[in-house]
Amino acid sequence: MLYHSTNNSAHRVPLKEAILRSLPPDNGLYMPDTLPTLGADFWKIWRELSFQEIGYAVAEAFFGEDVPEDALSEIVDGTLEFDAPLVSLTPQDHILELFHGPTLAFKDFGARFMARLMAHLTKDEDRMLTVLVATSGDTGGAVASAFHKVPGTRVIILYPKGKVSGLQEKQLTALGGNISALEIDGTFDDCQRLVKSAFLDRELSESLNLTSANSINLSRLVPQSFYYIHSARQVEAEPVFVIPSGNFGNLTAGLLAHQLGLPVKKFVAATNINDVVPAYLKSGDYQPRPSQATISNAMDVGAPSNFARMKALFGDSWDAMRGKIEGYAFTDEQTRAAVREVKSTFDYNIDPHGAVGWLAAQAWREEHPGDTTITLETAHPSKFLDVMEQEIGAGIVDIPERLAILADKEKVALPMPADEKIFRDHLVSQA
Repeated sequence: MLYHSTNNSAHRVPLKEAILRSLPPDNGLYMPDTLPTLGADFWKIWRELSFQEIGYAVAEAFFGEDVPEDALSEIVDGTLEFDAPLVSLTPQDHILELFHGPTLAFKDFGARFMARLMAHLTKDEDRMLTVLVATSGDTGGAVASAFHKVPGTRVIILYPKGKVSGLQEKQLTALGGNISALEIDGTFDDCQRLVKSAFLDRELSESLNLTSANSINLSRLVPQSFYYIHSARQVEAEPVFVIPSGNFGNLTAGLLAHQLGLPVKKFVAATNINDVVPAYLKSGDYQPRPSQATISNAMDVGAPSNFARMKALFGDSWDAMRGKIEGYAFTDEQTRAAVREVKSTFDYNIDPHGAVGWLAAQAWREEHPGDTTITLETAHPSKFLDVMEQEIGAGIVDIPERLAILADKEKVALPMPADEKIFRDHLVSQA
């Protein structure tokens, strides 16, 4: 299959280039020339399939033309070594827990699949692969875990100074080895801009063999489609998916699942005060702006990259997009109150990102009381221990051992201004 740029359908490349180069030279995003669907035979039996069987069917639909069956099966099995359980707060209010992977965040699904796919695509090469990733919290940790000690790779993580939680930062900065971190004096949008600038410098990108692990890379999104189908098969009604959103990769993955044939009544984009997409859905006017820091830091994005893919999936039609996606935005004060309410009402610990989603689910069901919602809980609450303890008390949230052991490890990060030339010079010096 060939892949084209969202900015220029005439720019078309094979899978290997789309995945390893990540970003087209025109600053668009890669999309498949033909969006696949799963046939009637799949949808006859989908509710009886295992998570792994669903994952393989989706992966084969997207990548089966280019990746042999045995290799693809191994990639999927290695990705899905942990579950994504559905927890029911009420018969209509469900939480999809996506934090049971090694770094306690939904990004583990995409990062593990991507690392394995890239290893397959480069198995016959002897060049070092340099993986760049901008993170607002969880992406960097998942990518660091997925690529740690992988031969022939090095990972450079850019994160905004003072805008990730303490344990999130340790996940980015304490592994060492082939993982290094840059502490950028700016926002996530600055980190994302620096990463994109490196890819748009084609000479630099080629000489350093750069690839991206952000959701600009299509191989991050496809495996996130797995859990939409996996969770929907466990409810009887056509679900409304509620997605805490920042860079909008997770919601785009849901749209890909819907394109494959998954029945979805509505997608709800839940954001904090960085509400660029909800504002667009109301007005039709897309106005990116500098992001603002919140307690749901992984959603602090003012110029979401995947908006370009969302537009492409809806044929650049505002009416079509708002017909399938609703948007809600909430403040930190509302988020904190939701953390307390979910704990007191259901005895469930929900992290600040999931709390934003839960608020959106309640808002949706107030207007559509008969609907069934599935809210994506994207990270374990222990990753935001300061907020959780402020709202529900100390000692309430257990810290899994794989996160607790990082607390005493040394942070190793290079401070850097949000300057493209300085960043470029650093990359060249690491060659």
